[in-house]
Amino acid sequence: MRRRYLALVLAAAATALTAVAAPAVGDPLDVPPPGANNWSCKPTAEHPDPVVLVNGTFENMAKNWSTLAPKLADAGYCVFALNYGDNATAPVADSARELAPFLDKVLSATGAQKVDIVGHSQGGMLPRYNIKYLNAAGKVDDLVGIVPSNHGTDNPGAFVTGATLCPACADQQTGSPFLTDLNAGGDTLPGPDYTVITTRNDEVVTPYTSAFLEGPEQQVTNVTLQDQCPLDVFEHDQTPNDPVVAQWVIHALGRQGPADPGYKPKCLL
Repeated sequence: MRRRYLALVLAAAATALTAVAAPAVGDPLDVPPPGANNWSCKPTAEHPDPVVLVNGTFENMAKNWSTLAPKLADAGYCVFALNYGDNATAPVADSARELAPFLDKVLSATGAQKVDIVGHSQGGMLPRYNIKYLNAAGKVDDLVGIVPSNHGTDNPGAFVTGATLCPACADQQTGSPFLTDLNAGGDTLPGPDYTVITTRNDEVVTPYTSAFLEGPEQQVTNVTLQDQCPLDVFEHDQTPNDPVVAQWVIHALGRQGPADPGYKPKCLL
């Protein structure tokens, strides 16, 4: 895991150096995933809230959402995604300030009153900063976090680059000043509904229960994939590609309140 993240950072650094030497004609990472960023899409009465996808650390929208974005679009949602924060390595608060105008852009383009947000890892935690500090509580109907780093990770090898190359990595360590501030006074605020989807196989956000949020049961549902599908093998990085996760996401978005903890998805095994 340490080697994988370090390799990604080194690759990103090499790309940045190349860009300085020869300006790029276009950045392929800015291509949205299939089904996303159709700015003429208008929400329906059945699905009135457009869905904004927020990727995780070291990720981009095209890779992170290549599976889930088209599934949501096929289910009838207007789907939008963005890249932010230098492959999501910038300070989380700075990245949240990039997300804020994107949410407003989606609301303006679609004419919707609120958005739903689905985020992976950092992307499932980051919007809580928008809700708490950037006036987004009244703009978000559902926040669905897929293995979100809500209370950080105690795995010292999960993010090996430190605050210099990856400030977001330092922000996501258990007990960081950022997370201490974010979670002070309670995990949730009135307004949005919160669904957290975790896996016992998570090797990045550890313990996996650190993803959970505390709040009223009518507002918060914490889901562990293996409670309904004991043989689910998906780990942290690949959870957005898990068909069972997709079922939970579509279920959560399609009802009033957070996901029903008694919902029974169709297991793969």
